[in-house]
Amino acid sequence: MPDLPTNGYALPEYPFSAPPELRDGKRHHHTVVIVGGGLSGLTLACRLAQLRIPAVLLDEDNTVGVKGASSRGICYTQQSLEIFQRLGIYERIAAKGVAWQVGRTFAGNDEVFSFDLRERSQFSHSQQPPFTNIQQFYIEMFLVERIQELNRQGASIDLRWSSKVTNFEQNKDRALLGVSTPEGGYQISADHVVDASGSHTPFHAWVGATMDSKRGDDRWCIADVRFKHTPPTERHTWIEAPFNDNRAVWQHLMGDDVWRIDYQMAPDADPAYVSRDDVVRERLAKQFGEQVECELVWVGPYAYKSQCLHSLRHGHVFFLGDTAKVVSPFGARGGNTGIADADNLAWKLAAVLRQKAPASLLDSYGQERLQAAQRNVQVTNRTARYLRAPEGIERLFRRATIGLAKRHVFARHLINTGRMAEANRYTLSSVCQAEGGVMVQNVAMQFTAHHAGCLGDLLLWADSGLLLLVFGACSTQELHQLRQLSQSAAVRIVQVVSHETAQAVEHVIDKPQRLRQACGDASARWALLRPDAYVAARGQTLNAGLVHSVAKALAIP
Repeated sequence: MPDLPTNGYALPEYPFSAPPELRDGKRHHHTVVIVGGGLSGLTLACRLAQLRIPAVLLDEDNTVGVKGASSRGICYTQQSLEIFQRLGIYERIAAKGVAWQVGRTFAGNDEVFSFDLRERSQFSHSQQPPFTNIQQFYIEMFLVERIQELNRQGASIDLRWSSKVTNFEQNKDRALLGVSTPEGGYQISADHVVDASGSHTPFHAWVGATMDSKRGDDRWCIADVRFKHTPPTERHTWIEAPFNDNRAVWQHLMGDDVWRIDYQMAPDADPAYVSRDDVVRERLAKQFGEQVECELVWVGPYAYKSQCLHSLRHGHVFFLGDTAKVVSPFGARGGNTGIADADNLAWKLAAVLRQKAPASLLDSYGQERLQAAQRNVQVTNRTARYLRAPEGIERLFRRATIGLAKRHVFARHLINTGRMAEANRYTLSSVCQAEGGVMVQNVAMQFTAHHAGCLGDLLLWADSGLLLLVFGACSTQELHQLRQLSQSAAVRIVQVVSHETAQAVEHVIDKPQRLRQACGDASARWALLRPDAYVAARGQTLNAGLVHSVAKALAIP
């Protein structure tokens, strides 16, 4: 990993290497082409590398992050961290980032309430913390490193830097892309194109994508600050900060001992003025005292918008990350949604390309991730409205909720400073049974008396196939049925027992039965899990209904 200076965001640069198309002058065909080497595009490429699915990634820049821009997203959810654990980069993130679970919320000079996310069941059992703060470019760097490692082990992900897609067309058979580079242009064709190039992508116009869009009038200024005398490390949120003209402020620690502080500005604030070093230092002095000693690592303004496509697939093109939707930053629902998009699409592409599932399985990507996108846009828009409540009934409601929350627990959920992101549920999916569509936390378990593991290990063992967890003892007939199922479908079967006596060679020990509980029903006899850790189905009996659930999860008619 390149060394970064401690006083700013200098990003690594990756060399341009002429691809075969430039060397031989021919148009080459590729199964998967990913456009955009940001968070979601690199996550997808890394997962495809794990699954040994060849792909080409095109990025018009020669670095991660954004040259001259901020650290961007910094807050990564438990779901994202679990995905990174399966990708093999979680330990790097944990070493560089700052895990947190406690948040404190203030209004004026009063603390309204605090929370500990580990006390909530949706975060309580995972091997990963509820959230980790780390600059986005670090994660992208780790993903590039991991892709390079996997390539050395036999994967085939062609990372093409300084490669900009300039034109596109498609027919029923394939897509055709024109690419410009420092050494000239070329054309490639592809079966599947994944657009992860950001909200300003030309692919929207090229495929005729439509969307709902709304531009907010809220203005913010980011200050990434390194202090000589450090503030408290808990996440602090002020709904009405007396040191910021009673506007909102966020304060939390991330990697390299840098604090991210977000200041809400007046709607008519001049972006250039509020981002001046002297103005930012004046703002910091109001918050931390006139004697504050600090280094401004990076400063920049931002305004947000929300948009969401009406469909995430157009012919051969799939949209993910910010190309699919854009949300305001409250609750960490932006980049994390793109990571989940990539994890969802990767295993489905692998299953189809390995002929374990029909092409119709790919339709479920749009069903599931569009539902997630719409939900996240809705939730973040409500937060934005709460934080910039107009005069009148909404401002009156906000004052009332603040007053009640100081004294009554029931009122605290009415305080909306950002509903913290958690794994979206799929209730509209054509490949999940009604009782499925929930994500399972990465719980710990015993593989043998001397070998501990976690759910992520089992999912990797299942590769791109389904994972069937069978809880408790089985009859002779049931064991025979399970053997037949494993031989006829893309499913791996594991017996889950609460003691060390097991009937199957492939078994795990789950003494506290956390795995069973995490699957959503402590009484379930079995749970069918997908490679992205979502429950496709669960049931009480090992019968034909299980076989039907396996077929449904893979979109097999």
